[in-house]
Amino acid sequence: MDSREGFEKVGASPGTVTYVGKERREKVKITLIDYSESEFLEQEMTRIEDLLPYQKSSTITWVDVSGVHNTNIIEEIGEKFNLHPLTLEDIANTTQRPKIDEYEDYLFLELKIPYYKDATRAITVEQISLVVGEKFVISFQEKEEDILEPLRYRIRNAKGKIRKLGSDYLAYAIIDSIIDHYFVILEQFDEDIAVIEQELMEQTRPEILNTIYKLKRELIFLHKSIWPVREVVGNLQRGGYKLIGESLTPYLRDLYDHTIQTVETLETFRDTFSGMLELYLSSVSNKLNEVMKVLTIFAAIFIPLTFIAGVYGMNFKYMPELGWRWGYLLVWGVMGAVVLVMVGYFKKNKWM
Repeated sequence: MDSREGFEKVGASPGTVTYVGKERREKVKITLIDYSESEFLEQEMTRIEDLLPYQKSSTITWVDVSGVHNTNIIEEIGEKFNLHPLTLEDIANTTQRPKIDEYEDYLFLELKIPYYKDATRAITVEQISLVVGEKFVISFQEKEEDILEPLRYRIRNAKGKIRKLGSDYLAYAIIDSIIDHYFVILEQFDEDIAVIEQELMEQTRPEILNTIYKLKRELIFLHKSIWPVREVVGNLQRGGYKLIGESLTPYLRDLYDHTIQTVETLETFRDTFSGMLELYLSSVSNKLNEVMKVLTIFAAIFIPLTFIAGVYGMNFKYMPELGWRWGYLLVWGVMGAVVLVMVGYFKKNKWM
């Protein structure tokens, strides 16, 4: 988040459109997709005014805005499509929690799209906002991403039933693409978990512990981003929104099942990380116990040897054994016998 913009947001009146998020310099891209069962048009728009003819058309219009850091464009779109100032404020604030709001002429949804970087094992989250009208959908992304490209392909090539249905189905398809992307992230997480578990079985290194803690932090961050989406989809599935047709209920029910599955998988991963931490600490403890066991055996063997050496190391004048011809060898023999007896005793009791 840009600190300057964050401070500008503090104390501002409700409805003030202020960008809050990562600093970005790229140009905002606006893509129009207009379609019906028999017609299709896709083009990049350079002027907001050119969108007006599609606002009341009989076809379905999808306006995809890549970039919300230019608040002037957001305000201009809001003016042309009669969007509430609070909606525009939420679009520009990329730190918002996922939610759903119903206004008189449109439905507003805010969701999160996570991305996982394999090289750094770090999670980044982008915000996407959806404005769903009777015949149009406007999506606002922080930057241009490709997770919606399969959906665009289906529209271009009239795959499935999307060209035959309305804007509510288009909104559902966008949300479905986002949630499908969650499973990609979970699969990447699962692969890393498998690698760490294998490393734990082979050896315990401090670097593994650091990796576990790092991934656990990222998992908590991911859970925080995805968990509220369950509530949003649940509200959609329960119905009551005038712009969402009843024919969409089975699809939304399936979508809700997917969100439940992602949340349950995240909770399973959380338990797995806790188990890996316990396994690491247990392995370190066992390794330490093995070392202490070896040291204890050596200490136990050398205690009687030290006693014998200490007795014959005293500087008394009258010690008869010191005058024996074979006294030196006898002491070594006694010490060797002590070692053999103790080692045999330890092995008999399976201490070594």
